[in-house]
Amino acid sequence: MAPEQRRALLELLQRPGNAHCADCGAPDPDWASYTLGVFICLSCSGIHRNIPQVSKVKSVRLDAWDEAQVEFMASHGNNAARATYESRVPPFHYRPMSSDCHLLREQWIRAKYERQEFMNPERQEPYSAGYREGFLWKRGRDNGQFLSRKFVLTEREGALKYFNRNDAKEPKAVMKIEHLNATFQPVKIGHPHGLQVTYLRDNSTRNIFIYHEDGKEMVHWFNALRAARFHYLQVAFPGASDADLVPKLTRKYLKEGYMEKTGPKQTEGFRKRWFTMDDRRLMYFKDPLDAFARGEVFIGSRESGYTVLDRLPPSTQGHRWPHGITIVTPERRFLLACETEPEQRAWLDAFRKVVERPMRPQEYAVEAHFKHKP
Repeated sequence: MAPEQRRALLELLQRPGNAHCADCGAPDPDWASYTLGVFICLSCSGIHRNIPQVSKVKSVRLDAWDEAQVEFMASHGNNAARATYESRVPPFHYRPMSSDCHLLREQWIRAKYERQEFMNPERQEPYSAGYREGFLWKRGRDNGQFLSRKFVLTEREGALKYFNRNDAKEPKAVMKIEHLNATFQPVKIGHPHGLQVTYLRDNSTRNIFIYHEDGKEMVHWFNALRAARFHYLQVAFPGASDADLVPKLTRKYLKEGYMEKTGPKQTEGFRKRWFTMDDRRLMYFKDPLDAFARGEVFIGSRESGYTVLDRLPPSTQGHRWPHGITIVTPERRFLLACETEPEQRAWLDAFRKVVERPMRPQEYAVEAHFKHKP
């Protein structure tokens, strides 16, 4: 590549909007689609390579560029592409980040450039119509097998339902949109399209694990759930802006992983459990794919008497893992142990972020329920 072409490309990277990947926001993109006129990261460039009829990519620094290609990049760029290909993105539609799973990033890129869903709102019907039904593979609670189940999402009823038999009149479960969350968990579930859906039943968390063989279908289900949540919250909080509501549609877990724990008397031996930190709920499971938690702990704010210590009481015995954590609540102490120091630090960071955050009014009601649990 001629020095002047390289210099011109590197100067284009300094323009507003071009310093981050056009698709996932990763900093310092080193690749570009010279047919779309966008600068992208290495990871997203691999996805673009799979849609060659739409996008052709080159390395900004390593590949040869001719003058016409550089001029095309100069006349387009990330901000111009965003104004075109993202002009009609619904507020509830998930916008992936660089840390998100491959499926979310791939389907975002295909929706933008290949299917052009955000230039043509009529193509958004699969997730914006307020009703969706179809068959998904669902993990059985007892035997762990994935079986095909009919799912129905209806905004009018404010619920996601599934049926054990195709001809069943009554659903096996009804999940209220009000308390529903969904997050992609491909590693945990063991499928690249795996989605974990959680909801509250009798104020306790219930998990279901689902997937669809078609990645586009699975992401459409995910965005349909977000749309239903968005419209529910618009009614529940009529004065709230879109910016206020969008962060509440779905949430990722603050932290997950194995720790050891002991019982309330703190005289029992420590047992290895899978822990999930979901907002202020710390849940523990015997297995990561269990439907129900073995127990849940509410973690409030420092002002309400909660704190987290980076050690166990000196007299503690029975733990194999050496890196202790003590969660202090107004009622009792919870003793935990991590296998490695980095894991301990990561859990402490997650706990302290929650403890340092003031509680919202509705969280006091959740706290009161935990205090009066039988």
